[in-house]
Amino acid sequence: MIRIFEGHEPPGANPVFDAMHHARKRVFVDLLGWDVPVVAETFEIDQFDNDHAIYIVASDDGGAHEGSIRLLPSDRPHVLGTIFPSLCDTSVPVGPQIFELSRLCLSRGLRAARRLEVRNALATAVVQFALQRGIAGYSCVADSSWLSQILSLGWTVRPLGVPQMIAGLPTGALLVEIDADTPDNLRAAGTHVPMRILPTAAINREAA
Repeated sequence: MIRIFEGHEPPGANPVFDAMHHARKRVFVDLLGWDVPVVAETFEIDQFDNDHAIYIVASDDGGAHEGSIRLLPSDRPHVLGTIFPSLCDTSVPVGPQIFELSRLCLSRGLRAARRLEVRNALATAVVQFALQRGIAGYSCVADSSWLSQILSLGWTVRPLGVPQMIAGLPTGALLVEIDADTPDNLRAAGTHVPMRILPTAAINREAA
């Protein structure tokens, strides 16, 4: 099941958000050792988790977090433009048709096959959301551990600059280009995995 949230909610306001931020803390802080903010020693929440962020969250049948990704409008503060603009050889791509992908998080307890399925389902939902909203591309910052996975999904990816060493890993900025052919490209790559998307109205009723 996929839920799409537009805007952030503070800890304790929504169990889906709490599970997502807890999973992010377990992955990015406990496992990868990122130096990022942690709230109440439990939730990874940074300065970009705000009313302008959009979250795509995958949950199992029992409602447990399986994976999530954050979308940020590029014409507002975002990770690439604010923290890593030097990764772009020219200017950072910005505009109403460009959003940023960040905080892709797959829960640590997933088995390998389910992990791959959830990753592909999130990518499929990201493409579907882009086509619905007129988004032409997603920028992102990716280190070498994620680059091969991003490229394997089947969509068109354009590097924005020469990778640099950040925290011991080659890291680069990318632009994922989205058009009407992108779903078919994902299908050809075997990575198009649709999941049921819960409407926003239903989300709000559940969280109330």
